[in-house]
Amino acid sequence: MAESHCSFSASSGGHPMAVSGYGKRHVPAQRPRRKDDFAELKPRAAAVAAYIDRLPEGADISIKALAARLPYGQQAVGTALRQMSAAGHLRRVRERPPGCGQWVTRTYFSRVPRSDTWWAGFFAEAESAEPAAVRETAGKAAPEEDAAPEPDGAQERPERPERSRAYGTLARLGEADPRMGLSAADCEELAPLVAQWFARGAGERQVVEALTAGLPGEGVHSPRAVAAWRLEHKIPPPQPVRSRTLRLVECTVCGAPGRPEALPGGLCRECRGGERRDGSGGAQDDAQAVDVRRKADAVRAAMARGRRRGSPDEPRASRAGALRGTALGR
Repeated sequence: MAESHCSFSASSGGHPMAVSGYGKRHVPAQRPRRKDDFAELKPRAAAVAAYIDRLPEGADISIKALAARLPYGQQAVGTALRQMSAAGHLRRVRERPPGCGQWVTRTYFSRVPRSDTWWAGFFAEAESAEPAAVRETAGKAAPEEDAAPEPDGAQERPERPERSRAYGTLARLGEADPRMGLSAADCEELAPLVAQWFARGAGERQVVEALTAGLPGEGVHSPRAVAAWRLEHKIPPPQPVRSRTLRLVECTVCGAPGRPEALPGGLCRECRGGERRDGSGGAQDDAQAVDVRRKADAVRAAMARGRRRGSPDEPRASRAGALRGTALGR
């Protein structure tokens, strides 16, 4: 069914990819493609599903990205994704892998419709698994360390990128607040303290804000001393070591996060309110359609009345009637 309604499914080669770590993810145990794939979906949703099915791992399948490539608008694509989610073909998930300081949004796609129980079990199993993004990062870092023989003093090599970033943060501190401008020697001396902040998960913005917030209005006598004191006494606590991926399922329509059991069909309570079990609109959509027809009929009636009033024969008839009335009155 999907192939008969999806003439554009084979042209998915130029589809944009998501930022590394984001985008489409296949679920395991996918069956081979068949002609009756997505037969339980409506034609448009089946066409969108067949297109997504052919996209590679990591493709951007947001509503905007899909609408830019498909002959449907964003609202139509959003409705198709809602129907696919209600049928069990996809789930949007917000994840925070171990050792990662930010959340990433991924969309897991299944060619076979899955039940809510299956999805809940899949996410429970995957929580202790190492994410692919972490594996890819680790795989790329290893060759760089082994690419060349290590010279003398190689023990300091792992600190150099961190110190370089720390040095750059301190060197640009004067741009955030001219009162905290540091010399090259100051930056070299304080860089190890900033590196400790980075090791505890702090970012450059957090370091800059800690060093420039609440400065005295009359000026800073010794920027180096102020920076050293704040870096030593305001350092954030060490991050707890996590071996599990934090995961929250998102509503396919509005992105509201929650546990899998709180989002049956991948939809929150509000977005699920007017849904039938097949993912199509229920009484709410029917009422909206009736309201649209009623308003359209009112507009047509108003336009018809306006045309009758503006008819060139109407003023002439009115004047003739007025003249006859005058003659009779005489």
